[in-house]
Amino acid sequence: GLPDDQIQKGKDIKSVSEIVQDGKKFKVTVTTGTKVLHNEFTIGEECEMEMLTGEKVKAVVQLEGNKLIANLKGLKSVTELNGDTITNTLTMGDLTYKRISKRI
Repeated sequence: GLPDDQIQKGKDIKSVSEIVQDGKKFKVTVTTGTKVLHNEFTIGEECEMEMLTGEKVKAVVQLEGNKLIANLKGLKSVTELNGDTITNTLTMGDLTYKRISKRI
C-alpha cells in the first residue's frame, strides 16, 4: 500500500465535482487544486474519457438506479448519489478507493 504520509496528502486534497444531467447526457467536471477534468458522455454510448493521469480512454457509462458505472482500462468506477451525498468507488484488482462527498 501507500505510505501513511501519502495517504494523508490524498485525504487533505480538496476536490469539487460538478455533475450536470440533461436526460441521458451528463457533463462531469472535477476540480482538484489546479487540475480540472472535464468529461461528457451519454448513457449507453461509447465515449472518450480523461482519467486523472491525463490519459484518454474509451468507455461506456451505464446508469443502474442511482449509480453511474464505467469500466476504464481495468478500473471500475461507481458513482452513487444518495440525497446530498455522492459516493465514488474505484476498484482495480484487489485495490479499492472510496471517496464520499457532500453537496455544497
